[in-house]
Amino acid sequence: MVLANALVAHVMELLSALGRPRSRRMFGGHGLYVDDLFIALIADDTLFLKADDQACGAFARAGCRPFSYTGSTGQRTVMAYWSAPDDAMESPALMLPWARLAMASALRAAAAKRPATPRKPRAKVSAAPATKPAIKPAATPVPKRTGAAATGKRRKPAG
Repeated sequence: MVLANALVAHVMELLSALGRPRSRRMFGGHGLYVDDLFIALIADDTLFLKADDQACGAFARAGCRPFSYTGSTGQRTVMAYWSAPDDAMESPALMLPWARLAMASALRAAAAKRPATPRKPRAKVSAAPATKPAIKPAATPVPKRTGAAATGKRRKPAG
C-alpha cells in the first residue's frame, strides 16, 4: 500500500502540469482526474492513460501496452487505457504530451456521449377526481327480515 500511495503522489505531481489533478480509490486501484475529466487509472502499480482510436497508435508506437483484466467469467477484457511510456514517468515535462493525448481522448469521449434528454413534466394530479358526481345516488332500502326468516330456523308446530 505504501508503494501504491507513493505512485499516486508521484503521478499527481506529473499530471499537475496539465491541470488540477485528483485521485479516487476504485476497484483496488486509483482513478485519476484532471479538471474533473477521468484521464487515467493506476492498477497493479502501473499508470494507464486514456487513449481512444486517434491516440492509441502513438501509445503502441512507444511500446506501451493496453490495460486488460480477466472478469469473473474468465473472459479477458481490453479497455481504452494504455500504459505510460517509461521515460514519461521521469518528469512532468516528459509526461505532458502523453497526458495531453489522454485529456484529448477524454474530451472526445465526453463530447460523443449523447446529452441526457430532459424528462417531460408530469401532469398535476388534483385532489378530487375530475368526474365526481354532484349528488350521491339514493340507496334502495332492503326490507328487514323478521321471525324464522331472520334466523333461518323453522319453528316447531305447537301441539
